[in-house]
Amino acid sequence: MENNTTTIRAIDAIEEAQKIAFAPFVFQATIALRKLGIFDLIFSKRKSGGINIFEIAENLNISTYGIGVLLEIAESSNIVSKTNDNYYKLTKVGYFLNYNETVNVNINFTQEVCYKGLYHLTESIVNGKPEGLKELGNWNTIYEGLSKLPEEIKKSWFEFDHHYSDDVFDDALKIVFRNNPKQIFDIGGNTGKFALSASKYSDSVKVKIVDLPGQLNVALANTEKAGFKDRVTGHEIDWLKPNPSVPNGADLVWMSQFLDCFSEEEILTILKTCVKGLNDDGELLIMETFTDRQKFDNAKFILEATSLYFTVLANGNSKMYPAEVFLKLIDQAGLVLKEDIAVGEYHTILVCKKK
Repeated sequence: MENNTTTIRAIDAIEEAQKIAFAPFVFQATIALRKLGIFDLIFSKRKSGGINIFEIAENLNISTYGIGVLLEIAESSNIVSKTNDNYYKLTKVGYFLNYNETVNVNINFTQEVCYKGLYHLTESIVNGKPEGLKELGNWNTIYEGLSKLPEEIKKSWFEFDHHYSDDVFDDALKIVFRNNPKQIFDIGGNTGKFALSASKYSDSVKVKIVDLPGQLNVALANTEKAGFKDRVTGHEIDWLKPNPSVPNGADLVWMSQFLDCFSEEEILTILKTCVKGLNDDGELLIMETFTDRQKFDNAKFILEATSLYFTVLANGNSKMYPAEVFLKLIDQAGLVLKEDIAVGEYHTILVCKKK
């Protein structure tokens, strides 16, 4: 059977093409409608039949011209609808654009972190470097500058990062602690969320956070504030420098949404290094959102868009990977896959042991 891309009528195909051509206009109009409170105001009037441009202008002290140009493109994009007497209401699309948590996180990440940098995508593809990162700061990778980003940008980055992991932490911790590990290495600890969760889950476990100095300082400050200074320690590392090393003695090595921040070659180096620090009977757990493990097309779409963030802003050479790539690298690193566990709606945990 032919798919939709070959059977679509030419008039419909050109309409879709025009939507893509002007997609940034629709996106920025959406940002404005959110920030100016126009969405909120329209939604608040839903039970009284909507609201017209003049009432919006009076309520928000914005010109009817400005409101008009925003609502016209929003109506054409099925974000708002207009009644015969020119009253506006939010469509379901408009409602989700303003009130859905996942959509909110994605919009803020796109606007605050990625939008300006995406202009440099072609340059990044050609040069193999995150050429858009210059819009945020003068670093080789975004990870070097995370702790130095302006607060609004930093907030959007971490909300995006945490949104796709926090909901599965409870299920993940049950797997982490099945064999009662006494020493966990948290590779890429960010703000220390996993270390905090693990320390609360077990009153005896020790966690060593392995990360860049900037992130490590933030993570250790957070865990110390929570009262875990005696059980949570740190190890500074830059995985992109030659011959990285980690201490010995890990019962369990934990990597959550970490390896997708690196190229395949770099991932192999990280895995081989962590194998050296892993006890002979220890486990190495990788939790990722693999592109080929998603039940819904929109989840796959989000992950593939995120790959472009890695290309243009994060490091220039990583992406959201299919599981098959990781399975190959696990084998090459001297590990064997013991379990392949689906967790939550998006995630997979790969449980590995030394060969």
